[in-house]
Amino acid sequence: MTILHIDSSARTQGSVTRDLSARIVAKLGGNVIRRDLSEALPQITETWVNANFTPADDRDPAQRDTLALSDTLVQELQAADTIVIGAPVYNFGIPAALKAWIDLVARAGLTFKYSEAGPVGLLNGKRAIIAVATGGTPVGSEVDFATDYLKHVLGFIGIHEVEIIAADRVMAQGEEAINDARAEIEKLAA
Repeated sequence: MTILHIDSSARTQGSVTRDLSARIVAKLGGNVIRRDLSEALPQITETWVNANFTPADDRDPAQRDTLALSDTLVQELQAADTIVIGAPVYNFGIPAALKAWIDLVARAGLTFKYSEAGPVGLLNGKRAIIAVATGGTPVGSEVDFATDYLKHVLGFIGIHEVEIIAADRVMAQGEEAINDARAEIEKLAA
């Protein structure tokens, strides 16, 4: 099994989601592709959009260079059987770095396609496990804009088997919330 391990917390030390995602990866075992988003990814620009919408065979060297990182990120997704994402909730949503990653991997013709019935995800047969931590936002509540968004985006690109391991309301529940999430990890099947 190949695991794509993505961490999106800006905190490289003391991060609950980094701890949880590392535990998930260790529990599952396998070959690991590591992607740390603590150093922000570039935002989508007009140059990127124009390169992306140019047919692959017609792209000039500058356009290929513009899409090189995005191509690498897509290849990492394509190579993975399981995607493990550490996703803290910042201000009710996902970190900007994780949103930038999504923008770079949601690519028509590579991770989804358009059909008469609408968009169709191309990354079928993969599993995603999202380690979420929040300070005060209850996961799954009407003010949690992170987990449903991530499930939707992953489903859009064809990943429908999505599990959430949550340490929510850490500021209110403290270590108990973290320990509950760690216990859920121990129940995961490889």
